[in-house]
Amino acid sequence: QVQLVESGGGLVQAGGSLRLSCTASGTIFDVNDMGWFRQAPGNQRDLVARITSDGDINYADSVKGRFTILRDSAQNAIYLQMNALKPEDTDVYYCNLNNFRAGSAFIYWGQGTQVTVVS
Repeated sequence: QVQLVESGGGLVQAGGSLRLSCTASGTIFDVNDMGWFRQAPGNQRDLVARITSDGDINYADSVKGRFTILRDSAQNAIYLQMNALKPEDTDVYYCNLNNFRAGSAFIYWGQGTQVTVVS
């Protein structure tokens, strides 16, 4: 029902910046949280940043002050501005949409985009 397409990953030196984009298409319902997660091989998928339909924003402690999540509701898109990147930010980043309806949460994921930060 919902497709998420990501772009913007790449290789950057420590201290540099990247901007990730995620665009949702398909059947978009009213109540959605959208966010970014990251996952390294063998690890769990962890929240990086989330923005709700009400505009509430949550960041992982490790990225506070460095990353900014933005939402363009008109275009069903979110962005992750990543500044002051560190090697430990290296991961595959996944766009996430949670749709809440009928008492359930419907979870959708983007395909993932690789972010690599080198010293």
